Amino acid sequence: MDKGMDPAGENRIVVGGALIHQGRVLAARRSTPAEVAGRWEFPGGKAEPGETETEALERELMEELGVRARALTRLPGAWLVRPGLELRLWAAELLSGDPLPLQEHDELRWLGAAELAEVDWLDHDREVLPEVARLLTAP
Repeated sequence: MDKGMDPAGENRIVVGGALIHQGRVLAARRSTPAEVAGRWEFPGGKAEPGETETEALERELMEELGVRARALTRLPGAWLVRPGLELRLWAAELLSGDPLPLQEHDELRWLGAAELAEVDWLDHDREVLPEVARLLTAP
């Protein structure tokens, strides 16, 4: 069985969070694996068995960044990262803490809507930028 597949043969879910605070979103630069190192993403990770997407996102943001966050809404789209692994992106709000690149990242940047194009996003994260920009500029 493919390591990405769950025992029922379905895709395992990876959640990414567009973490929003004070009108800006957090971008994280990957340090690993080598094929994506230096590119930017919305941080997150794999959901554990029995964990909801929102629980997984909130846990992953604590593990990767050291912050408490709340998942808000799922953004449109889903992407097959590799066979058996499906990425879903969520908007989230920062509740407490100052994000630090604790795992898998070497730099973090807070970006406003007009700054989203300033970093080299991973392709699937780039696809949701129009939706993220809309969230950042909503009244």
